[in-house]
Amino acid sequence: MNKKLSPSQYGYEACKTLMKKYDAEKLPPKNLFTYHQGVFLSGMLKVYEKIGNEELFNYMEAWVKSSLNEDGSVKDRGTGWVSLETLDFRQPGILFFPLYERTGDEQYMKNAAYLVESLKEFPTNSKGGFWHMVSQPNQMWLDGLYMAGPIMVMYADKMNKPEFFDIAANQVELMYENMLDEKTGLLIHGWDDSKEAEWADKVTGKSQEVWARAMGWFVTATVDILDYLPKTHPKRENIIKILENMLSAIVKYQDKEDGRWYEVVDKGDWEGNWLENSGSCLFVYALSKAIRMGYIDSKYKENAKKGYEGVINSLKWSEEGELLVGDICIGTCIDEGTYEHYISRDVCINDLHGSGAFAIMCGEYEE
Repeated sequence: MNKKLSPSQYGYEACKTLMKKYDAEKLPPKNLFTYHQGVFLSGMLKVYEKIGNEELFNYMEAWVKSSLNEDGSVKDRGTGWVSLETLDFRQPGILFFPLYERTGDEQYMKNAAYLVESLKEFPTNSKGGFWHMVSQPNQMWLDGLYMAGPIMVMYADKMNKPEFFDIAANQVELMYENMLDEKTGLLIHGWDDSKEAEWADKVTGKSQEVWARAMGWFVTATVDILDYLPKTHPKRENIIKILENMLSAIVKYQDKEDGRWYEVVDKGDWEGNWLENSGSCLFVYALSKAIRMGYIDSKYKENAKKGYEGVINSLKWSEEGELLVGDICIGTCIDEGTYEHYISRDVCINDLHGSGAFAIMCGEYEE
């Protein structure tokens, strides 16, 4: 039996559960600066903005400080997925902006500059799309827009660096133009411009499947990018149209009974597919915010409501009164990119991807 709470209260309970389990500096993966914590803490910030509980802001601040070197700079491991060699490394940088606003500490903006300005040297494919990682030549993943898009436009806005508005908008358009599945109207998980990856179609370079959380990252990033992309920007109207196209396609695949979406979004009737919470939360977030901002028609409120209720109905409470957010995909690379690959991923409870997406949704959604 679920308690009847407001969205922000549910979000607070999700945050509180993980705060009780982990001291800020031990938030996994411990001692690493990466998007796992960044996603969860950005959701925590959205809940904080609703309820004003300083405990949340202080926890976020404590993690950020624990993840920095003694001189206040970002801990860069030099290579791999906890370094400038990947887009994932940039995502927690969005936390520097509220900290700078509160403290005025210029080191936070120096860190943001380190993460964003380095993108000018980051490898791109022949069309200007960022590789997801240096070790994955020419591959664009939808995840990458969330990892690098919002921090770029926040930095562009704060530091008057309009070139990063252009770069972020170009990434949105490139993904839409090259990763669109014409049959479903959705975006597949990855695209290899060189067509050399194991999973890449030899004609289109596309991977095979529409993974829920990747699709969620894309629409979440796009609606957040629009917060900062100037109203006079030449690509703004097209970005809004892309968002509208994506959300109107997403709602077609919403499970009519449960309200959530499947791990492989367009194959809900295939054997082994399962309803997944992190992607569903991100879809509800993007729908709700796009309605509030006037980017899409208010007719989609019913889809957002049904999706929100589907997630809430899936929740459980432990005997200790802790909120359990389950049905979360542990996360994945594309690997061979098959249907079986995605549906076989481990299912988690209170994984940071899912608890973060849940808090992001709750911070936006209003009944």
